[in-house]
This record gives sequence, C-alpha cells and structure tokens, in this order.
Amino acid sequence: MNPAVLLFLGWAFAGEQLGERDLAAGFVILASGRAPRAFTRCTPRGGSRKQPEGARYRGGMTTFNLRQAKLRTGEQFRDTVEVQLEPVVLGGQEYLPVPDRVPAELTITKATTGNVYELSFRARLHGPCFRCLTDTAVDESIDAREYHASNPAGDEELVSPYVVDETVDLSAWARDALALALPGKILHKPDCAGLCPVCGKDLNEEPHTHDEIAADPRWSALDELRGQL
Repeated sequence: MNPAVLLFLGWAFAGEQLGERDLAAGFVILASGRAPRAFTRCTPRGGSRKQPEGARYRGGMTTFNLRQAKLRTGEQFRDTVEVQLEPVVLGGQEYLPVPDRVPAELTITKATTGNVYELSFRARLHGPCFRCLTDTAVDESIDAREYHASNPAGDEELVSPYVVDETVDLSAWARDALALALPGKILHKPDCAGLCPVCGKDLNEEPHTHDEIAADPRWSALDELRGQL
C-alpha cells in the first residue's frame, strides 16, 4: 500500500481525534496517494517528526499559520522562521532594516487558557542621527512575548493584536517589538554635538559659535513677557 495512505490510516488507528481539516486531508491522501504540504502534521518539541515550515510571505510581510502547530496543553512548538522586517519610523525619521529578512526563533506554548508566543531575533537598523543626521546603525537583540487567550470574553488585555483568524502576523509583531526596544533618540555617538542652529553646519566636524544676533525690536513685548514667566 502507498506509504501516504498508511500514514493517514496510522493517524486514525493511533486514537487521535481527527477534525474536519484532518478528514479533508485524508480524502486528498486517498485520492492522490500523497500527503499535501498544507496538511502536514507536526510533532511537539522532542518528537521525531520534522517540524513544517509554517511561515508565509504576503505582500511583503511574514505570517505564520497556527494550524501548522497543533498542540495539547503543556506542549511546545519551536521553529526557526525567516521574518520580513518593516521600516521603523521614529521621531519622523525612517530607519531601514539591513538585511530586511532575518532568522527568528518562534516558540508557541499551549497553556490551559490560551497560547504563549515568543519571538527572538537580532536586527540592524540604518537611519539618520537624531541630532546631526549622520547615517547611523543600531543593533538590537529582541525577545518579545505575547499571550492570547482561547476565550477572552471581550477582555482586550487577554488577546494579542498579532493573532487573527489562526494566523500570527510576525512582521508587524517584529516591527513593534523593535520600535519599543529602540532608544528615544538614535545618536551616532553619545556626545553628538548636532547641527548649528544658525548656519546648519555639523558641529562635530566644525565646532564654532556665532555672535549674538540683535533681537528684532518687534519681539520686545514677547521678551518682556518671557522674563516675567
């Protein structure tokens, strides 16, 4: 008998509860003699079966189909996926990930009341220094965690915005986790002197000062008011 047919029959005789998706997979197997990739079953951590690649790329973002990780309470799924990183906007400036695809470790743990998701990766962003606009590289190591309850009962605190319809949006999750890890001001060096507010020259390369410019007499009333505050 075809090995694919034996595989499906093995699921049934092993006493596993087969859902509608598994039954549909079985009919496809019996009809075609091979197990389609979309229905590949996975084994929790420590199992002997190779974990499937659940990551998918749609419109420049990486998603993970949770049907690829069927877990019982206490079981864990772990896999390395390549995540498409999105640019991060901070202080009105855009910082680009280089490279824009990085390997990330995705871990899913089945708890009694829901799932715990963990995502770990390293990323490098390139963009302007906050003070002098010099091209700057920032390296960050990310360890993000999300919890998504099976029955949140309308409590938004118990659901993850990245888990929708059995799909995890890994790109959006990685982007937000990276943005939260960044410093408030990205500087090419801690003591960056910035740009001269008068002439716009880089004060790191040309330290200088300007003679005080005489104030416009039309602003004198405001200067007096400022002195009173």
